[in-house]
Amino acid sequence: MAPEITVETESELERTLGLGAALGIGIGTMIGAGIFVFPGIAAGRAGLAATVSFGIGALIALLVALPASELATAMPKSGGGYYFISRGFGTLPGCVVGISLWIGLVFASAFYLVGFGEYAAALLGAGGGGTVVTAIALAGAVLLTAVNIGGTEKAGELQNVIVALLLSILVAFLSYGMLDSLGVIGAPSPPERFIPYGIAPVFTTAALVFTSYLGFVQVATVAGDIRDPGRNLPIAMVGSVLVVGVLYVTMIYVSTSAFGSARLAELGETAPVEVARSYVGIAGALAILVAGLLATVSSANASILSASRAIYALSSDALLPGEAGTLNRRYNTPHVAVLLASGPIALLVLTGRVEVLAEVASFLHLVMYGLICVTLVQLRRTDPDWYDPDFRAPGSPVLPLVGAAASFGLIAFMAPLSQVVGLLVLLGAAGWYLAYGRDVRLKGAHD
Repeated sequence: MAPEITVETESELERTLGLGAALGIGIGTMIGAGIFVFPGIAAGRAGLAATVSFGIGALIALLVALPASELATAMPKSGGGYYFISRGFGTLPGCVVGISLWIGLVFASAFYLVGFGEYAAALLGAGGGGTVVTAIALAGAVLLTAVNIGGTEKAGELQNVIVALLLSILVAFLSYGMLDSLGVIGAPSPPERFIPYGIAPVFTTAALVFTSYLGFVQVATVAGDIRDPGRNLPIAMVGSVLVVGVLYVTMIYVSTSAFGSARLAELGETAPVEVARSYVGIAGALAILVAGLLATVSSANASILSASRAIYALSSDALLPGEAGTLNRRYNTPHVAVLLASGPIALLVLTGRVEVLAEVASFLHLVMYGLICVTLVQLRRTDPDWYDPDFRAPGSPVLPLVGAAASFGLIAFMAPLSQVVGLLVLLGAAGWYLAYGRDVRLKGAHD
């Protein structure tokens, strides 16, 4: 059993990440496989109105990003949602969210790395064979683990390079697509009904594609590494949601203008590749394949970084053994926490069946998002002496409560299997609290 809590302050991470790196973490995590996988699937369910589905997702993400920004500037520590909720509501909900965040990011990272392996195998002409994909995914896991142990600044620099290349390809592709859809180049696009399948599919599709917006709070998870947090954290979280929302909506509009929703649905997960091929031939298809490679590796890199910081925060609060938060003397990185994140990721990659687990990651993130919004309302109401944020979210308490209701409400649209597994993870985390951390007191423990 853990000892009575004393919040660890002797080992502090260096603040080495600037605004560019923080934006790179938010954007790089969100522009993962979703922007390449979802256009065909979403168009098949909601038609051109899938643009509204992605817009709804961006709006809900923004409703959470604003409260999260305020909390992050009041508590710029590693752990993000775990830290906010544990200080606002106490150890039990904090422990459940912290462990769930760790596990959710592990599953999500494994999903991204398998996608990385599939894109890399396609580029190498090695086909989609399971052995090749798994070998490439494991190599990617080892490389990203080494980068994250070697220095947070290096991980941030890698993220910046990847996101810059990815955005360059996407902006070029979407700009060409917009000109084509407007008839400036090529033939005018055939008209299509905006809502061919009714209103209900617009909302169920929004629940499906919300997984595309799960990355912005990861910026708060690494808040202990970010310079000038009062300025950079709100800009990075809100800015990354706006940038990614515009890119997703534009991608759907361009794709449906090129082929129509019925044809996109037939193409499925490779729809953007075929859209690019229709514009400029094989060069376009290769460019989108490279973009998919960059997107998956950037999502995996940011998720490993964030998962390790969640573990570090739990260890600092005595909810995990102290060894888990040990800092590397040479690189000043939590190398044990990085290994505790990347080890399970490698095991999940070996299974090759991580899609359902990625859905569970969405479930766990939505629980955390809803509680973040409620935590803001709680802290505004109680107004403890230490609560002095540099940024204040507008519209409180109405907008945060709407954000909480929207986050919890989306869970109702998820598959039953994902809901059951997510609940089991939450119960397991509560069991760990009862067995190891019930003597820890965290409510209001912020310095």
